[in-house]
Amino acid sequence: MRNKLKLAGAIVVAGSLLAACSGTGKDDATKDNSKDLTYAVITHSSSGDAFWDRVKSGAEKAGKDYGVKVEYSSDPDPAKQSQLIDGAVADKVNGIVVSMANPDGLESSIKKAVAAGVPVVTINSGVDKFKAFGAITHIGQTETIAGEAVGERLKAAGLKNGICVIQEAGNIGLEERCKAVAATFGGKMTNLQVDGTDDSAVQATITSKLQADKNIDTVLTLGGQYAIDAVGSVEESGSKAKVATFDLSEDVIKDIQSDKILFAVDQQPYVQGFLGVTTLYLKDINGNDLGGGQPINSGPAFITKDNADAVLKFAANGTR
Repeated sequence: MRNKLKLAGAIVVAGSLLAACSGTGKDDATKDNSKDLTYAVITHSSSGDAFWDRVKSGAEKAGKDYGVKVEYSSDPDPAKQSQLIDGAVADKVNGIVVSMANPDGLESSIKKAVAAGVPVVTINSGVDKFKAFGAITHIGQTETIAGEAVGERLKAAGLKNGICVIQEAGNIGLEERCKAVAATFGGKMTNLQVDGTDDSAVQATITSKLQADKNIDTVLTLGGQYAIDAVGSVEESGSKAKVATFDLSEDVIKDIQSDKILFAVDQQPYVQGFLGVTTLYLKDINGNDLGGGQPINSGPAFITKDNADAVLKFAANGTR
């Protein structure tokens, strides 16, 4: 009886080994093949932007998890960003994740990529154009929905005279946010253009505006690091204006906790990078199409004093 059990066990083991070596081999093949995949993540980021650092981190984490190569590059100039797209296609990458702050400037290159058989996923900006350009899906937040919700919150707080600080000239997503905020704010909302590549210049510009108009009661920034600049401007100018912002950082959450910032709108940039690569990866290994032809919303989520504690630990590790 013991010999029969040994024989049966040997047959099971041998059968398992045979299946692993000469069966369908799908699991092993998937792992081996996935290592040959390369995805380009091409954004309109300027250097030193904390928001895009999170996008990059999310994309790179997905690449590590799936065993694929992720090549990140960026340029705020749409002409140069287009060249990066063209270069990725020439390098025969397996897919491209791209942000579209200036869709018209990227249209030709994205359409050429799609025509060459390179799947494209758009993130962050350009939700209205991704279908027309042939992208699989768009991952981000709808700026109109987010902006209108911000305007309503500011109005509910009793604020009436605000400035909307735009840190990137020509970025349609930022312009859409300010427009949507103004539509529901109920008071006066004026756009203020600043140089987002220089935080000291941002603070100086906001400070000057607050000193010139003592009736401003709201400073709305469109990036977390600029909210910190705005807090400095309010203190420097002696203004009583309230600060609110789009996007997060650890410092922003701490300022929310200490009542220096009313709230922040989180569109989860880490998710945009991670899901961008995930979408391409699943397309490659399974033929999946995430989003069903519709955009995938990564936000908006509102961070206030009520939930700031719960989010802080994630912001500290760079994922929120």
